[in-house]
Amino acid sequence: MNKSHPPAADLSTPASMAGMGVLLQNAGIRLSAFQLRQLWAYHTLLRDRNPELNLTRVHRFSGMVLKLYLDSLLPAVMMDLPSPLLDLGTGPGMPGIPIKIFRPDLEVILAESRGKRVAFLNRVIESLELKGIRVHAGRISAHTEIPVNGVITRAVEPIGETLGRIQNVLRQNGAAVFMKGPGCDAEVEQAIKRFRDRYLLLSDKPYLLPGTRHRRRLVVFERREAPAYAVRESARSLKTLHMISSPRNPLFIDLKKLLTGRGIRKTGKALVSGTRLVKEILQTHPNQCAAWVSRGEQDLPPPGAPGSLKWYCLAPPLFEALDIFGTHSPLLVIRVPEMPVWNPAEGFPPGCTVILPFQDPENVGAAIRSAAAFGASRAVLLKESAHPFHPKSLRASGGTVLTLPLWQGPPLNTIPLEIPILALSPKGRPLNTVRFPKAFGLLVGLEGPGLPSVWGKRAVSIPMARKVESLNAAAALSVALYEWSRCREHR
Repeated sequence: MNKSHPPAADLSTPASMAGMGVLLQNAGIRLSAFQLRQLWAYHTLLRDRNPELNLTRVHRFSGMVLKLYLDSLLPAVMMDLPSPLLDLGTGPGMPGIPIKIFRPDLEVILAESRGKRVAFLNRVIESLELKGIRVHAGRISAHTEIPVNGVITRAVEPIGETLGRIQNVLRQNGAAVFMKGPGCDAEVEQAIKRFRDRYLLLSDKPYLLPGTRHRRRLVVFERREAPAYAVRESARSLKTLHMISSPRNPLFIDLKKLLTGRGIRKTGKALVSGTRLVKEILQTHPNQCAAWVSRGEQDLPPPGAPGSLKWYCLAPPLFEALDIFGTHSPLLVIRVPEMPVWNPAEGFPPGCTVILPFQDPENVGAAIRSAAAFGASRAVLLKESAHPFHPKSLRASGGTVLTLPLWQGPPLNTIPLEIPILALSPKGRPLNTVRFPKAFGLLVGLEGPGLPSVWGKRAVSIPMARKVESLNAAAALSVALYEWSRCREHR
């Protein structure tokens, strides 16, 4: 549109169909005789019902033509509007009804929640004999599902709020068209920041409303991700979506097994919780991800999730039974990697091998995290140990159970004394006097009982204040690993 100041409209233009045509034609809009009659009929209905329904505060004839009808038509001139097109917050029918008159090929949906205005809109559609247009009588919310390829709105609501509101309406690659005033820079920037991965700013065109000095902006965002209904339909077509509402459902029974080490060993799967950890594992280990577990249908598998990922949609009470940490965010089922069996006779690879008998799964996870952090070559889980993929262990490990090599070991009391092992014990020689072998095992004791006495000659201890008997086993391991790592770098 021409950005120079156009001449003001002639306010003396007669209130007639011909006068309407002249005003629109001077602004560059040409309607057929039939379209002009339809727009005049709409104008007549709007004027007749306005005192009762308060449909518009613009009363002067030329103002109504330019600020209401012309303003509604300009988006259809400035861009190729998609169809179906939802007019969000249409009020008395703008911009939807003028657009439908101008572009009869478009399918238009008028969204309005106020009952009297809904009745008015239906009367307009009937009187003008418009086809391919209907009224959605109700509020559009984030849970509303009306598949459309475009949404247009003249509402004053911030752009970001509208983009969130239409998340279950606008199809992937659909256009969200905002008819805004000139001072919407902050709204645009906030929307870009908030929806960086979900919407793309397609265009932002400033223009003048012809015949006036009013500045406008047409801001268009493109939807990048698929809405919930599309994801669900895709999952249903691939037969990967499973709706689970009964605690006796076999799939739910199998999921509950993943809360115990025994169930993990039996099924070969584990349950991951925590928004950040779930996201990281989906990105870094997609081939090990087996299923997405959500509370209801709104928590969708994220874009880019493996196509083979199953989706278990649980009733809220069932989901809460699995969400033992109360994260209230979707869970992830992963396949547990194979853990080879460690043969003590084969010794150790270069570096430090952490040997764990911990029975507390959180201690197991914390120990594995420390081993990975300080560069241990692997961890051996003794027979006494809790399963490293127990939900508590997996969470405490921060996902390092999938990066540090894990091996299965024998019972603690069967480990031979002749292999190079340093054993952590409060009664051992000070750790800062130890010369670490190039390849060795670092053995920690059980929580509480500690190590068998036979390991006394191999024991090393962490110097500490006399009033403290010992450290938490996982904390002591971390200190020992740090000392080994420091000495290795110094050497």
